[in-house]
Amino acid sequence: QFLGSTEVEQPKGTEVVRDAVRKLKFARHIKKSEGQKTPKVELQISIYGVKILDPKTKEVQHNCQLHRISFCADDKTDKRIFTFICKDSESNKHLCYVFDSEKCAEEITLTIGQAFDLAYRKFLESGGKDVETRKQIAGLQKRIQELETENTELKNKVQDLENQLRITQVHASPAGSVTPKSPSTDIFDMVPFSPISPQSSTPTRNGTQPPPVPSRSTEIKRDLFGAEPFDPFSCGAGEFPPDIQSKLDEMQEGFKMGLTLEGTVFCLDPLDSRC
Repeated sequence: QFLGSTEVEQPKGTEVVRDAVRKLKFARHIKKSEGQKTPKVELQISIYGVKILDPKTKEVQHNCQLHRISFCADDKTDKRIFTFICKDSESNKHLCYVFDSEKCAEEITLTIGQAFDLAYRKFLESGGKDVETRKQIAGLQKRIQELETENTELKNKVQDLENQLRITQVHASPAGSVTPKSPSTDIFDMVPFSPISPQSSTPTRNGTQPPPVPSRSTEIKRDLFGAEPFDPFSCGAGEFPPDIQSKLDEMQEGFKMGLTLEGTVFCLDPLDSRC
């Protein structure tokens, strides 16, 4: 039976979960007096998290990732009540989930602890060792995108300056004295860059060849060098996840905090004996 969840101030602590259990037990007592039943749920515990499902429809009501679970506790007196604290993925608030099972609270708590250990081991084997490398890749990818933007802005500024200089020269020269320039060069005697046609090989007036201008791809999913962004997760083409660094930091922080397992006593008042 799922008594519900409630927000708590701390990610760990016996008193924290004890207050949450007392609060939710009292709420259940009120609901029972009104004729409402405590909903039953199904738990799926794996290295990917703890899923709370509807036992009939199998619809996922809550999905708690293991690196977000920081504290588990079961009642060492009646072996029924168990609870865990999980950090919500959207609000980042700590929520305490409370359950009432038939004499298997301790086993469920230990299972969550074992799953946490396996998940941490898998994290280290699959990606935890490369966290810093992936952070550097993410930083480089971001820097490339910034350079692409700067490159575009600079090209636009150069084009504007060329247009202004051309207009100024036309207005400053006497009528009929303007010498038409060759259409193959600009005001700097440089061959204008064209993304669709090759550059002219004709040397300029000073006898030097114009420096080549690197071409840029117009495709959205290509970087400064014309290559598709690298994705370390799929090891193939695709967009680089913009929030990869924050997700890796969060997982690393969650696993480093660890999962505390504890057996405590939740039955502290006469109300508990009637629930």
